[in-house]
Amino acid sequence: MDILKTTLDNGLTVILKEAHTAPVASFWIWYRVGSGKEHLGITGISHWVEHMLFKGTPRWPKGTADKAISREGGVWNGATWYDFTTYYATLPAERIELELEIEADRMTGALFEPQEVEAERTVIISERQGAENDPLFLLGEEVMAAAFRVHPYGHETLGHLCDLEGMTRDDLYRHYRTYYVPNNAVAVAVGDFEPGRMLEPIRKHFGPIPAGELPNPREPVEPDQRGERRVVLEGEGNTAYLTLVFHTPPAVDPDFYPLVVLDSVLTGASGMTIFGGGTTNKSSRLYRALVDTELATQVAGSLIPTVDPFVYSLTATVRSGHTPAEVEERLWMELERTAKKPITEEELAKAIKQAKAQFAYSSESVTGQAFWMGWSEIFADYTWFERYLERLSAVTLEDVRRAAERYLRRSNSTVGWYVPTAMNDEPMSQLVIVH
Repeated sequence: MDILKTTLDNGLTVILKEAHTAPVASFWIWYRVGSGKEHLGITGISHWVEHMLFKGTPRWPKGTADKAISREGGVWNGATWYDFTTYYATLPAERIELELEIEADRMTGALFEPQEVEAERTVIISERQGAENDPLFLLGEEVMAAAFRVHPYGHETLGHLCDLEGMTRDDLYRHYRTYYVPNNAVAVAVGDFEPGRMLEPIRKHFGPIPAGELPNPREPVEPDQRGERRVVLEGEGNTAYLTLVFHTPPAVDPDFYPLVVLDSVLTGASGMTIFGGGTTNKSSRLYRALVDTELATQVAGSLIPTVDPFVYSLTATVRSGHTPAEVEERLWMELERTAKKPITEEELAKAIKQAKAQFAYSSESVTGQAFWMGWSEIFADYTWFERYLERLSAVTLEDVRRAAERYLRRSNSTVGWYVPTAMNDEPMSQLVIVH
């Protein structure tokens, strides 16, 4: 299929892909800002600003854009993550210009009315407090804070409660006007159109918007970890959890692909996106080592493409009658075996096949393809998506062994236990130990 990539005079990157599988089109606008650019005092601001863009503009008062998209049979939403904030709609192809009009308008015209800011503060805080009811959220937040001493990746995208309580309307509006500019954005469309003709309405709606003056802060560089770190968190509930995270390279690093295969070997392939499909992980090494032996009820891995070095995470739910220590001991045995003893050709072929299938599930629709092309352009460029399967197929047994040996080391790990108070006769305080 034809792909057109260009940059408008105001700095807006435009990527268009022709796909005639159905008479629909998906348009996304991506901003290169997320929680990975936040600091203490404004954590959670990118997510809050995302919410505010659904509160209306003079051209599209609150609720009218949503209704307009729905009347045309479309879907409309937004998302915030470490490296981006994005908004999209998928519509019948002949009506996709409606979404272009809406997104160009709210790139500059969002109101941020004081009463709406205060109403949304309650919503954002409730979202944060709701997440705190999940032990895995609490454990993940503590583990990431211990794993990252410098980089903002150590903060949750939802932000800290004290920051959500203290931020002002001016803080939010300043963030919006700083980062929501064409030269900090990527526009992506995939669907039933000719790229050259789709470029015309994009120029029409986005071309007149002036470029902004972006800040040029020093990029935070996380220091090398010099030993195992541990977090022990006590809380309510009857279930214990174990999480391990290992520092890993960014998505543009060649080692990312062996790590994808390694994740598939250890826990079964993951989709990496909200559009991923589902596959069983019952034949994976850690499932057999932890779940089949009845030490854990489930185990999962997560490897996410990012701009800066991030982490590979492993999480296990401890079976009743066992402890996080027992599960951790068995898990380390399996990781060390994987690093010392290469996986087999059969395991390699199966792992690559599963990873490819998950990727295919997440990119089979025009919405999924537009998501992947935009996200790839944020952390690399759109060709990362186009060449992903080719690069995955090139991974060798030695690549996987080397990745396991290099990254899955105790000295590169942060280990977290969630221990229900019911498991202890004496209360355990929240504890962080850094060796």
